[in-house]
Amino acid sequence: MDEQKFMRGRVYGADHEDPDPGPRPGHDYRELVGGPLDGLLLDVTGRPDHQRRESVVLPTEMGRYGHGGRAVYAPRPGDDRRFDWQGDSP
Repeated sequence: MDEQKFMRGRVYGADHEDPDPGPRPGHDYRELVGGPLDGLLLDVTGRPDHQRRESVVLPTEMGRYGHGGRAVYAPRPGDDRRFDWQGDSP
């Protein structure tokens, strides 16, 4: 299966062995767009409103820097349901 199709609709941080890695009822998510985490959902449940409007730095081994690297995502202007990839960092 294509890796991007496999990841689409999965929640960032979900266990790879989880038989149902998708969204959970009662949770609030943002879609990650572009970059190494494209298609994953970020759970923002319980975060204050101001934090939901800030960039996030997410650890990932799939980015430019491999193990120990991070992917940076920022809220899309005018679309509070999506976070766009800004780049990778070591």
